[in-house]
Amino acid sequence: MIFRALLLFLAFMVVKSVAVMEKQTYIVHMDKTKIEASVHSQDNIKPWFKSVIDFISEASLEEEERAPQLLYVYETSLFGFAAQLSNKQLEYLNQVDGFVAAIPDELLTLHTTYSPHFLGLQEGKGLWSASNLASDVIIGVLDTGIWPEHVSFQDTGLSKVPSRWKGACEAGTNFSASSCNKKLVGARVFLQGYEKFAGRINETLDYRSARDAQGHGSHTASTAAGNTVNNASFFGLASGSATGMRYTSRIAAYKVCWRLGCANSDILAAIDKAVADGVDVLSLSLGGIAKPYYNDSIAIASFGATQKGVFVSCSAGNSGPSSSTVGNVAPWIMTVAASYTDRSFPTQVKLGNGKFFKGSSLYKGKQTNQLPLVYGNSSKAQRTAQYCTKGSLDPKFVKGKIVACERGINSRTGKGEEVKMAGGAGMILLNSENQGEELFADPHVLPGTSLGASASKIIRSYIHSEKAPTASISFLGTAYGDPAPVMAAFSSRGPSAVGGDVIKPDVTAPGVNILAAWPPTTSPSMLKSDKRSALYNIVSGTSMSCPHVSGIAALIKSVHKGWSPAAIKSALMTTASISNNKGSAIADYGSKNSAFADPFAFGSGHVNPERASDPGLVYDITTKDYLNYLCSLKYTSSQIALLSKGNFKCAKKSALRAGDLNYPSFAVLFGTSALNASVRYKRIVTNVGNPKISYAVKVEEPKGVSVRVEPTNISFRKTGEKLSYKVSFVSNENTTVSGSSSFGSITWVSGKYAVRSPIAVTWQ
Repeated sequence: MIFRALLLFLAFMVVKSVAVMEKQTYIVHMDKTKIEASVHSQDNIKPWFKSVIDFISEASLEEEERAPQLLYVYETSLFGFAAQLSNKQLEYLNQVDGFVAAIPDELLTLHTTYSPHFLGLQEGKGLWSASNLASDVIIGVLDTGIWPEHVSFQDTGLSKVPSRWKGACEAGTNFSASSCNKKLVGARVFLQGYEKFAGRINETLDYRSARDAQGHGSHTASTAAGNTVNNASFFGLASGSATGMRYTSRIAAYKVCWRLGCANSDILAAIDKAVADGVDVLSLSLGGIAKPYYNDSIAIASFGATQKGVFVSCSAGNSGPSSSTVGNVAPWIMTVAASYTDRSFPTQVKLGNGKFFKGSSLYKGKQTNQLPLVYGNSSKAQRTAQYCTKGSLDPKFVKGKIVACERGINSRTGKGEEVKMAGGAGMILLNSENQGEELFADPHVLPGTSLGASASKIIRSYIHSEKAPTASISFLGTAYGDPAPVMAAFSSRGPSAVGGDVIKPDVTAPGVNILAAWPPTTSPSMLKSDKRSALYNIVSGTSMSCPHVSGIAALIKSVHKGWSPAAIKSALMTTASISNNKGSAIADYGSKNSAFADPFAFGSGHVNPERASDPGLVYDITTKDYLNYLCSLKYTSSQIALLSKGNFKCAKKSALRAGDLNYPSFAVLFGTSALNASVRYKRIVTNVGNPKISYAVKVEEPKGVSVRVEPTNISFRKTGEKLSYKVSFVSNENTTVSGSSSFGSITWVSGKYAVRSPIAVTWQ
């Protein structure tokens, strides 16, 4: 009997454990109109979300399940809540009138001394004039937090915090309510969703507060709006004045990212709170894979933010150069790719046969002697030795030598750490053919450098063919004047996997080797063995390009306070440059077939802040326009309700097409056998330049497509006037391979104005 009772008890515990295991965090979207009507009709004094949770709890009492655990309530940018629910509770939730959808929570990933100069910003002039910088703009940064004591975030000389600001400075581990100031006006923490995935945050590794332990958040915040700081550098490299794009802006830090990633439920709560707090611009250097907009939490929340007049800038992702890898693709989001400036950190590798190769590194030290050169996998049978992974190198084989390591598996600086721990004297990072000629400058812990694919191929051959191969590495400091911008190979590419009717990314901005603020307690290499402390670090990624555009958007918002987020976005896109500093087309380190970049790499081109402040014309888009666009995609009423919060219905008989969205670029889709197939799109431009002005159209036709614009001339009589035009695209080919694309442009020209829209035609 005792044995039998024990078995029954164990069986009961297993069932209970399974029930607990079944619980998952869901982001629940509700129809605001229906919920509010229900609350009013019942004279309910309880908050609406409490009524919903109570209903689910009571309905699931018979199953002896724990009550749902409410994490967040969303009421500004979206309408709903985040909660832990069992499968049964999810079924009961479906019975609630006003329920729209429940999306499982997930973890997303984190995707300047010289940048302002490269972008053409000059102290006391144009966008950086005293009058423009005096107005208050608040930039909300969703990231890993911030280091509040950093000189980039001091408030010397700033006026009082604007009364419209409703944010807070939340206290936590090593972070008090007094950590904020007139520069850092708010700091909040969002971790409930993350801790459901990863357990309670280990406070020996991270701060359970807005304080930044990883460096990423401090870096992005200072890039967007950090103070001007003279004599900033990374151990003498990139020396100069560090400054944010709009260095007089206020910063509000929303910590949503932790060591394993960023939970969607936390991100949504942060966006919702940031909009309610009163931010003007939101900067998100994070994301995941592209999804349909109704299933993309960032797209849903940013739509609500845009409705409230908040400009949202997001990183495109670091999954390039493969096609259709771009993330954050909703048309109301500014999606930012990454490119190089003309500043580099060159090295020189000299082989024993007298050949020289150019590389890149942030190592600050003396050059090596001519030393024996070895390839990692020559030491042991295990394949991972060629990647210099943890414990793979034989100290007897590598001691005192320069080790050639393949990129991949572990971090680039981590490979150098392994070489150093094994007694190696230096490291050469080898690019594969797929990794191309991209050169990363990394803060190595020993003399180390990266090399491009062509040099790497020669070095592999040299090591295997020579009996006693040798090499030396020289470090040449900071250099300027390279042809730039050049697209970074890692920058994610279009076409969008979910919305081929919109070109993504939208623009590119500096995102390689960017110097910005860094926590002094976090090593620049992020390695435990690295005991160096730096106030500024040099980092690369679309995470770095995104806050450049966030800061520039804040500059434009200062000049044009009445402009919508779509108008600011249009100005940035139509004035972007497609030429480099030498007058040639922008090159692409990720391109195999061509040396030049295309709109699926850089969107409309490289941002040009001063031109964007006076674009001549803008393509504006209203909330209704976006919702009609969703109708044209054949979204269901429930799917659209996720963004509209339930107060919008598609017209029953509508001739709307996705390509008619008033977007500042043109994406055209044809079938491969569609000879003479045609599409016709409409656009509306608003005059924001001279009151009386006429424009003539200039067309660059994509290969295989004829383009006709009607009318070819437009004349405005006043500022703010809107005029429309139509564009016909006709396919002249029917043998084009599926997935191939060609590119062109439509530019409206008048004097100093050239309002350019790229065209991307894809045969599918």
